[in-house]
Amino acid sequence: MELTLVLMVVVIALVFEYINGFHDTANSIATVVATKVLSPGQAVLLAASTNLVGALAGTAVAKTIASGLVDTNLVAVTPVVLICALLGAVIWNLITWWWGLPSSSSHALVGGLCGAALAAAHDNWGAIIWAQGGTHWWGEKGVVPKVIVPMITSPLAGFVIGLLLMGLLFSLVDFLGSRKGPLQKLGRTRFVNQFFGKAQLVSAAAMGLSHGMNDAQKTMGIIALALAGATAAGTLDGMPSWMHFLRIEESASKPFEIALWIKLLCAVTMAAGTAAGGWRIIKTLGHKMVKLHPINGFAAETASATVIMTASHFGIPVSTTHNISSAILGVGVAKRANAIRWTVVERMIWAWILTLPITGALAWSFVLAARAMGWAD
Repeated sequence: MELTLVLMVVVIALVFEYINGFHDTANSIATVVATKVLSPGQAVLLAASTNLVGALAGTAVAKTIASGLVDTNLVAVTPVVLICALLGAVIWNLITWWWGLPSSSSHALVGGLCGAALAAAHDNWGAIIWAQGGTHWWGEKGVVPKVIVPMITSPLAGFVIGLLLMGLLFSLVDFLGSRKGPLQKLGRTRFVNQFFGKAQLVSAAAMGLSHGMNDAQKTMGIIALALAGATAAGTLDGMPSWMHFLRIEESASKPFEIALWIKLLCAVTMAAGTAAGGWRIIKTLGHKMVKLHPINGFAAETASATVIMTASHFGIPVSTTHNISSAILGVGVAKRANAIRWTVVERMIWAWILTLPITGALAWSFVLAARAMGWAD
């Protein structure tokens, strides 16, 4: 029974990864589709390939999810707890995808994990406020420094970088336009669209790469957490030798590592989900919020990718959705404030605010239901 539950965690985690692929990838390619630099099919192919490469580039975020958010000394992160966490995230992702709202799969997963852990720890908040080895709630590990603070600061950084970069590009175009050169020979608008149409291929690829570096690793962390727990509990002891690859040993002399097969499986699954597309969210980000041209798309993608790659380097699970959305906002404000459709922004912000508490509440209620049915302690 326990082995079946462990395998269920792996399957449901991959379902989440697939949904993340078509849910959050829409955010990463919305700008390049909206500016008509690439067709939807071409953009999805670019995103799928760069997601695959990004997912294999490091494991810092995966290790944060696996061992940096929940104190396993206070709560047993069983397969049932992980299943409840994943179900809370999957349900919210599907709801927001149906509504076409660019909410965060990252925060949906973290909210689900925290809500399930809280219920499993019998509402002991210390289980999620402190992480393993942490001594203060504001220390280097735990939900507050790893999730709550970046949840506020990373979109602000995306907005500011997008605003400043767009202002710098406008100034550069005006300066070059006052001199003899390509801008005068081809015409300002035509030259700018041609140049940044090509430049946006690079920024869109960077956006897909950063998405894979951060988002794909979250599911790696969940799978590794489940298998490490099952290994420690002896659940995997009776398996035949050819299945020993499922075992993940952790000790003082052997630090936690993400197995290569987990990286490959999650990377391919996200790429497959990416190939499924996510056109409802693309319409919201690429068309409804602000009208974009190639120069705007380049600035937004560059700003967002910069923030996400920096966070990934330090193992911080940030939201692709929040960062690209805020970067688009910054670019739109640089054009003019009334270029933004603020009613659409208001709906998005509400989705951002509600993601953590709703997914946490869903996962918490699932654990209580499992306990009532005798499936959890």
